[in-house]
Amino acid sequence: MKEYMEVSSNPHVRSRVTTSQIMFAVVIALLPATIYGIIRFGWYAALLVLVTVGTAVLTEHLFCKIMKKPSTIKDGSAIVTGLLLALNLPPHLPVYIAILGAVFAIVVVKLLFGGLGQNFMNPALGARCFLVISFAKYMTNFDCDTVTGPTPLAILKEGGQVNVFDMVIGRTGGTIGETSVIAIVLGACFLIALGVIDLRIPGTYLVSFAIFVAIFCPTGLIAYITHDSNVFIDWQYFCGQLSGGGLMLGAFFMATDYTTRPITKKGQYLYGIFLGVLTGLFRLFGPGAEGVSYAIIIGNLLVPLIEKITMPKAFGKGGEKA
Repeated sequence: MKEYMEVSSNPHVRSRVTTSQIMFAVVIALLPATIYGIIRFGWYAALLVLVTVGTAVLTEHLFCKIMKKPSTIKDGSAIVTGLLLALNLPPHLPVYIAILGAVFAIVVVKLLFGGLGQNFMNPALGARCFLVISFAKYMTNFDCDTVTGPTPLAILKEGGQVNVFDMVIGRTGGTIGETSVIAIVLGACFLIALGVIDLRIPGTYLVSFAIFVAIFCPTGLIAYITHDSNVFIDWQYFCGQLSGGGLMLGAFFMATDYTTRPITKKGQYLYGIFLGVLTGLFRLFGPGAEGVSYAIIIGNLLVPLIEKITMPKAFGKGGEKA
């Protein structure tokens, strides 16, 4: 009877799946997008991936050593952070900027707030936004030896036409890991099959964004109502917005981050809707063509509030009476 009377802190129900196993699965899931990006953009893209991942791991190890704490690199989270950051970088970014981004992600966004499980925003996206603000000239230049010209989203922003099939395959410009929708979805399906992620957040995110674009795109519902247009939806524009930029990568691999997403089911649906609407606002009405990174970061900051309003009330703590 004694074993049933022990008092311990929560959580009381634990999973047999370890953090390192989850991180290893995420790395495997990111391999299709990584390999395609390297094939698409060449050896320099491979160098950026290696440098960013290596810097992230080394920085975490050195930080723990300086602070006289046990090294945490074995959990694999630094590898995932470095890889996600690399996939969000232009394929010809100077190496020193990639190194600075990896250090910022690990030290400023992750470790200074307590390490894995304590960071208030996704480290890779936090570092990407830091680099965009600090090195806008380099972070918005996607020209390289194999691809020149504006990205598909930039073309859509200017009212031009894009090839949606090329965007799905990945024959376009952009960051190292965002161009091929097929490669990203393959990795996402792997994580869903393993049960690492589910479709609550990414599904709600994508559906909300799609509805927003259908309503507010240049020939969408609002244009139809206000201008009596004969065209309801420009499907080329609509599909291009869904396939372009970091939407798929962000929805499946960064919005689903365990640490920075809501833990309640209602909160996850609300979180996904917020991300979809905010991304639509940034893309369709903002000055830039992208918006996924900032949408997810702002969403991360609002997670405590989302959890507060969606957390079920404990029994005997103000719950509704029958």
